[in-house]
Amino acid sequence: MARNIEIKARIASVSDLAQQAATLATEAPCDIFQDDTFFKCDEGRLKLRQFADGTGQLIFYRRADEAGPKESFYVLSETATPESLREVLSLAYGVIGRVIKRRTLYMVGRTRVHLDHVEGLGQFMELEVVLEDGESTAIGMQQAELLMQQLGISSSQLIEGSYFDLLARMRL
Repeated sequence: MARNIEIKARIASVSDLAQQAATLATEAPCDIFQDDTFFKCDEGRLKLRQFADGTGQLIFYRRADEAGPKESFYVLSETATPESLREVLSLAYGVIGRVIKRRTLYMVGRTRVHLDHVEGLGQFMELEVVLEDGESTAIGMQQAELLMQQLGISSSQLIEGSYFDLLARMRL
């Protein structure tokens, strides 16, 4: 399974942070629409991500629900037919929720910096430091913490869990 170190943080303004991310980026930013459908899954999480162009990815992942840098294990499978796959998975496992977001992606070396507008939640920043096979998680955590500092993200802004978790808590 692929691995990364990730953090999520609530931010006041995507546009303000975009200026800082652009100064660190090693590639031009990319705007992405994502419609994530989550399915019942006993071990980890299973979601189907659909993009604006009609393609998608089936994503299984496991990670701790804690604030701060954490290791995430994931497997991606590309699909050209996300709508029919959503129907099959809905019937087989059941849908537990959906997260829709507009994301701007900045690459800073091997780190994906996502600036997200999440429907019903607000504005967030997510870092994903992609780890190589066998690489120490400590190295990725150091890189995530350094990038947090460079972007002006404080530990008080960090959130536990996922956007799905935050939306689920709001519905209670």
